Amino acid sequence: MDVLQKVKIGGILQNHNLAQIGILDFPDELGTLSRLMEFFGKSRINLQFLVHSMDGRGKQSVSFCIERGDLENALGILQHIQSYFNPRRIIHQVPVAILSIFGPHFREKPSIAATMFRALEDAQVPILSVSTSISSLSCVVEEALLSRAVQALQDSFELP
Repeated sequence: MDVLQKVKIGGILQNHNLAQIGILDFPDELGTLSRLMEFFGKSRINLQFLVHSMDGRGKQSVSFCIERGDLENALGILQHIQSYFNPRRIIHQVPVAILSIFGPHFREKPSIAATMFRALEDAQVPILSVSTSISSLSCVVEEALLSRAVQALQDSFELP
């Protein structure tokens, strides 16, 4: 990509030493998500990345990242409360990392997501989850591929 064509971003953030947990297909009932999050909060487990979706069939799923050292405790909590939420499946993956790009005016730059996803694809870095805000775009990737992913983004965006 030509330097003149690169989209300017504010920077790249990375966080490693994480685990990702997915709680799949549990009933979409008012309050289930807040109660689920309360169990982790009471156990002092910080959720660093959160994606929630509903499937239109009355089911919801949530995926989140936590410190890798909290994984055993989190899985224990989920095993203890599994009958309350009745998910179809609980999955986890370690080690993972969160890779984020940020900058002002992302809502005015429609090419941000496409550029990031293409850069990671070209670098052979699978995206495990995606979360966005008005000024950031975050992906969960395998921790072993983090340095390759960072390099791909550095090559694809104009950094300060």
